[in-house]
Amino acid sequence: MKIDGGITGLAGAAARARALEGDGYDAAWAGELNQDPFLPLAVAAEVTDRIELGTSIAVALARSPMTLAYTADDLQRHSGGRLLLGLGSQVKAHVVRRYSMPWGRPAAQLREFVLALRTIWSSWQDGTPLDFRGEYYRHTLMPPDFVPPRHDFGPPRVLLAGVGELMTRTAGEVADGFLCHGYTTARWIRERTLPALREGRERAGATMDGFEVANTPFIVTGTDQEMEAALPVLRARIAFYASTPAYRGVFELHGWGDLNQELTALSKAGRWPEMAGLVTDEMVDAFAIVARPDDLPDRVAERFGGLLTRITFTPPPGLARDAAADLVERLRACC
Repeated sequence: MKIDGGITGLAGAAARARALEGDGYDAAWAGELNQDPFLPLAVAAEVTDRIELGTSIAVALARSPMTLAYTADDLQRHSGGRLLLGLGSQVKAHVVRRYSMPWGRPAAQLREFVLALRTIWSSWQDGTPLDFRGEYYRHTLMPPDFVPPRHDFGPPRVLLAGVGELMTRTAGEVADGFLCHGYTTARWIRERTLPALREGRERAGATMDGFEVANTPFIVTGTDQEMEAALPVLRARIAFYASTPAYRGVFELHGWGDLNQELTALSKAGRWPEMAGLVTDEMVDAFAIVARPDDLPDRVAERFGGLLTRITFTPPPGLARDAAADLVERLRACC
């Protein structure tokens, strides 16, 4: 199993990327929460040689396939072929009200978005006339002066994020990997995610060989005091995600659908402090791994062995760097 780390913030991107590569991580991911996901990776590419660089995620439906094709091609060239282009649709409220972009059928639109990206990259690489005509995107103009310089690294691998069956099946069909939402369980991956991915791969005439399945699981580790202090924060995170209607299926699979609706109502009423108290120990155990560092690799193997190809993991702040690097290596060897 590959073990990845995260980069947050542009200012510390260089130091963080160097540290991750030095500590043996396989990839560094930057997300699009309150930062641009691509700028830290451009900085990271300057100061590293081996580590893969990924977006987890960039919001596809807030962009045009053409603008993203240029950005991804630049980073693929700049990093020497190390880009992992992680894309997600986001939810309707953010796409419409935060990004002021249209909303339709997100899985169908994201499928077409990836196909448009691949058509654009192929046009640049092979010199074929650009001619993509879809329901959501249309790209038919590419004068020679606007074609980027060719390179030998090929297009970046594309990974799609999702939770529901339709988006997951779409990822299996058109992408090179899948990014599980952190708000997921091993049972959901086993019973819902992997079957949908396999169905998508079959539609594309492909197998799961070489297809990435990545996750950023909820992990609480460290000293007993550190874990105890982290549990209320974990409960609040689970409650927040459980209140989102789009993620209701995960709770329903475990028989907690009624609580999901209650959490949704509380969130709409702005009663956030009450929500974490409704997350039971059983729910914490389903969504998170809570273990001391020495026990963590075995717990990860028990939970995710055979289900995932890579996870993102952040050691506890109090763990010495050499111990953290050793833990990373033990996690990689566990599955």
